[in-house]
Amino acid sequence: MLTVVPTKSLLLIVDFQSRLMPSIDQGTAAVTKGLGATVDDLPISAGRIMHKMTFDAVREPDFLGAIPADRHIVVAGCEAHVCVLQTVLGLLDAGRKVYVVRDALGSRQPESKETAIRRMERHGAEIVTTEMVVFEWLESAEHPRFRDAIALIK
Repeated sequence: MLTVVPTKSLLLIVDFQSRLMPSIDQGTAAVTKGLGATVDDLPISAGRIMHKMTFDAVREPDFLGAIPADRHIVVAGCEAHVCVLQTVLGLLDAGRKVYVVRDALGSRQPESKETAIRRMERHGAEIVTTEMVVFEWLESAEHPRFRDAIALIK
């Protein structure tokens, strides 16, 4: 299947750090409106946060083991040309299917972001937008969260 299937995918958010966001070009746009105006508002349970020291999260012990092998990974985060890029390349190298959410990425310089997107795509990542992922996850206007999604996007 070529679409992002909700039961076969998960969202990976890389390095949306409060201290980093003020220096990110259009940083507030990278953290989507529906998730909150600040990084502290991201709805992530503590048990789902993995701390890392490497730029490529895949190099952290147990990282790949925490992601079921059959899951496609939808990636958002900062900085697109450092941690996001290296993590996406690591996931691709490990044989994972990766979707990179263009409008949910940030870098300090726009050209760094665009160069990273081109590189990730060249190596096999699918480049998508937030709306594409939302509607592919919903699958139908009959989905019980359809109206919530419409409000999020507006």
